[in-house]
Amino acid sequence: MKTLSKTLVLILSMMLFACGGKQEKKSDGFSIERKKTTEQTETPVPVSDVKASERVELSNKGVGPITSLTFNDEIDQAMATKGKEVYDQMCLACHRIGKKFIGPAPNGIFERRSPEWVMNMILNPETMVKEDALAKELLVEFNGSPMANQNLTEEEARAVLEYFRTL
Repeated sequence: MKTLSKTLVLILSMMLFACGGKQEKKSDGFSIERKKTTEQTETPVPVSDVKASERVELSNKGVGPITSLTFNDEIDQAMATKGKEVYDQMCLACHRIGKKFIGPAPNGIFERRSPEWVMNMILNPETMVKEDALAKELLVEFNGSPMANQNLTEEEARAVLEYFRTL
């Protein structure tokens, strides 16, 4: 019994000495220590004098399911009307015609982007922001506000593009 109690006292005293002794100094105010990372995790976004939303990149088709898209010479008014309905319901919260809002203005988009790029951005915004350099730059330009995936069908997205042609 004496041996057991001596052993317990010894273990308790060792635990007290092991846990104590280090004293942290508290300072007034708030401070944070940052460590410099040596490993680069993402591909750097190229910096240009021209804003990404104003730069013309018609050869970039983006990343996604659309690899080829050709417009007819005539605008399909029925499709454009359907596209306006989809735009008003799903896109208007972030995009305004004629002005920068949460996202870029859609008017004149085909003077700056290929139809494939626009379709891929609508259908596949998460992958575009991860893998397409232009989409990454737009994300930075628009304060890190990523485009929400509205889960549009290809038909709905194509109708939105037809509406954009009327702007």
